[in-house]
Amino acid sequence: MARQIEVVTSVQRRRRWPRAEKERIVAAAMAPGAVASEVARAAGIHVSQLFRWRQRLCNRDAGPSFAAVEVASPTLAGGLIEVEFASGARLRIGGPIDVATVSAAITALARSERRR
Repeated sequence: MARQIEVVTSVQRRRRWPRAEKERIVAAAMAPGAVASEVARAAGIHVSQLFRWRQRLCNRDAGPSFAAVEVASPTLAGGLIEVEFASGARLRIGGPIDVATVSAAITALARSERRR
C-alpha cells in the first residue's frame, strides 16, 4: 500500500483551505455510505477538522436561537403558554401558571438549545 506524503516547504504553520475545497470535502463526507474518517484521511485532514467544517458550512443559515415573544395577556391566572418551534411543533402548558413555571420552561428550553 503506497502512502502519500506531503512536504510543506513554507514557513506557514497552517494550510489555508479555499471555501470551495472545504465544501467539496464536506459534501463527500455527507454522501450516502461515506465514512467521515476515510474522507478526512484522503483529504489529509483530521476528522475533527472535517466535523468543524461541516458544522460551520451546514449551520451558516441557522438564524437566532430564540424568536420574538408575544404576550397575549398580562395575567397568568388560568393562562396558557404556547411555544412554537421552527420545525412547526408546538408546546402548550395550560391552567394556572405561576412565574416559577414560566421561568423553568424558559430555562429548560435555553439549556436544550445549547446542547445541540
